[in-house]
Amino acid sequence: MGIEKRIVLGAIADDFTGATDLANNLVRGGMRCLQVIGVPQQAIDLSDIDAVVVALKSRSCPVDEAVADSLAALTWLREQGARQLFFKYCSTFDSTDQGNIGPVADALLEALNAQQTVMVPAFPVNGRTVYQGHLFVGDRLLNDSGMQHHPLNPMQDADLVRVLSRQTPYSVGLANRALLAQGADATRTHFSTLAGQGVRHVVCDSLDEQDLDVLAEATVLMPLVTGGSGLGQALPAQYRAQGWLDAITEPGRLSPSSGGTLVLSGSCSRATLAQVADFLAKHPDGGFALEPLSLVEGEQQQQQALAFARQRLSEHAPVLIYASADPEKVKAAQASLGVERAGYLVETALSQLAVTLVKDGVGRLLVAGGETSGAVVSALGISTLRIGEQIDPGVPWTQAPLAGCETPLSLALKSGNFGGVDFFTRAFEVLA
Repeated sequence: MGIEKRIVLGAIADDFTGATDLANNLVRGGMRCLQVIGVPQQAIDLSDIDAVVVALKSRSCPVDEAVADSLAALTWLREQGARQLFFKYCSTFDSTDQGNIGPVADALLEALNAQQTVMVPAFPVNGRTVYQGHLFVGDRLLNDSGMQHHPLNPMQDADLVRVLSRQTPYSVGLANRALLAQGADATRTHFSTLAGQGVRHVVCDSLDEQDLDVLAEATVLMPLVTGGSGLGQALPAQYRAQGWLDAITEPGRLSPSSGGTLVLSGSCSRATLAQVADFLAKHPDGGFALEPLSLVEGEQQQQQALAFARQRLSEHAPVLIYASADPEKVKAAQASLGVERAGYLVETALSQLAVTLVKDGVGRLLVAGGETSGAVVSALGISTLRIGEQIDPGVPWTQAPLAGCETPLSLALKSGNFGGVDFFTRAFEVLA
């Protein structure tokens, strides 16, 4: 006898690549997953879907806007019958002292009339771990990992209990590694004890996949969980144990891909800069660099990039258009133009190039950077993404139907910090 048909998990992600990151891990855990861009305004067929991730652009917007958008997503997901809700943010806890993680989590808890939630940003397979409440990226504390130079949300404190306490008026507690080693029952009891003491948010240590398995078992009946995508891979097994989810074969199966291939990169993270360098080393004539200080002067550089891409695509050659640059160049552009305008110029140029080149026949598109991905997806008018197989941890191929196109667009949206050094070339090998 099959499971009663309703979506099992409804997730609210604070950016586009973060949504895809979570959706990827849900598929790897055995769930058929759909990512929707913003709160749907019309009915969507969810008959063969187990999890829906609503992608918002709420990580760096004003707090009130982030809260309102997240509550709208929550309302829609509850209407779809979601058994559990998940608030997804970056595994590097990108935020400021004002939010938006704390205020959004508080608003969701209040709407659900729930007493407590957990904070589980860890994604060990991607080097994001938490120990004694301190977030590490690889072997470096968060504030010494490069994230202290993030252009929008510089992270200068690795103590997540302290970071979150600046964002919420409620008490923040800790579930440390020694507790997790005692198992799910002890962890669940600890949560209950903290709740009795008025602790609303519990930051959770996680050093490996086993820790995430313990946390998934301990939290599966919580109305709301929050964190990075690592927890998303551990939850499906618990849903099956609860009898909410059937065993599913090939949850990430997509249609065959076709069309030209294109990489657009707006991220300036260390990982993406290394990926750009690797691509250019393999294809010295395959890249075109965009610069905000040139873009502000008019459309000339954007038109040059378009002509460059069309020529390369006509030759069936690899093509990369990028605005990725080292921190000093980024700071110089921001000092001259302002942070928001510099980012807007890059996002607008890359998204307009995406629209034109997809119309020209690009059928396989890779976009690097959360803000850039959001701009590209919005410009293309994409409203849903079916989640396919993983390229690298946190990054799957997806497919999106486009108006006027017989075949869906194959699309990979990469968070700036994710992916191996050869990601820009190997991704298309995975798709093939």
